[in-house]
Amino acid sequence: MRDPEALYELTPAALEVPLGLPLVAGLTGFADAGSAVTQLGKYFVDALETVEIAVFDNDALLDYRARRPTILFDQDHLADYSPPRLVLSLAHDEFGKDFLLLTGYEPDFQWDRFADALLGLLERFRVSCTTWVHAIPMPVPHTRPIKVTVSGTRADLTEAMSAWKPRTQAPANLLHLVEYRLARAGESVVGFVLLVPHYLADTEYPLAAIAGLESIAAATGLIFPTDRIREEGRDFLTKIDQQVTGNDELKRLVHTLEERHDTYMEGNPLPSPLTDEYGSVPSADEIAAELEKFLSGRRSDDDGR
Repeated sequence: MRDPEALYELTPAALEVPLGLPLVAGLTGFADAGSAVTQLGKYFVDALETVEIAVFDNDALLDYRARRPTILFDQDHLADYSPPRLVLSLAHDEFGKDFLLLTGYEPDFQWDRFADALLGLLERFRVSCTTWVHAIPMPVPHTRPIKVTVSGTRADLTEAMSAWKPRTQAPANLLHLVEYRLARAGESVVGFVLLVPHYLADTEYPLAAIAGLESIAAATGLIFPTDRIREEGRDFLTKIDQQVTGNDELKRLVHTLEERHDTYMEGNPLPSPLTDEYGSVPSADEIAAELEKFLSGRRSDDDGR
């Protein structure tokens, strides 16, 4: 196998990284309900001070035809080229506490080699624990706090936070592979799966990002400024609730989701928080059709800013 270290280039800042820091990771891939991981990546870049310490090789890891880079055409010439980036950085929380941050795209190729490379970096910097987040759509109501499924070696977090503990097979995220290998090596690692309302999965749902930050904080003790995102979340929920209030069918569907969610959370032995006793799952189609008016309007407002 080719040298895993050839997949990335260290920057001069890598020589100054303190040892023993926690790692926080989130990679955009095939599932990113509510654009939770995308929002987190943008948040970390915009709201926190970060310094790149390792940059991964796009030509080895990225399928350019599946995720085409953007080009800026300025009237009569090409003015800018913006390929995706996969980067390990040194970051600081609101109170200046250091941590390592892995953001960017989920590699399309060479998963085992990338995992070797990342684990080598974790060993190099003697990472104390690894925390990662991703998000999936689930038939749960937007009127309840976003719950999480917790995996990894942190039994305290699993006991305190994991709302749904299925035994199932599912398509893997690359960070699943990293978690699996860290756990087998006896390292501290925790993964949070955000359970995002399925009818909001294709939107940029601010409360999904908040749930991700809260999960990371619970695992690491890091503190993040969230006032702006929380305000966006309140505005988002207010507008959705206005749509629901004006439509009896929507109210009935959301109420059904609430009942099933609350029954499960109260300890009723249903097979999951998503289904009734017959295993049926409510459709999102009717909710999505009505909410599309609001969501398309919100996207237009965002584009106009």
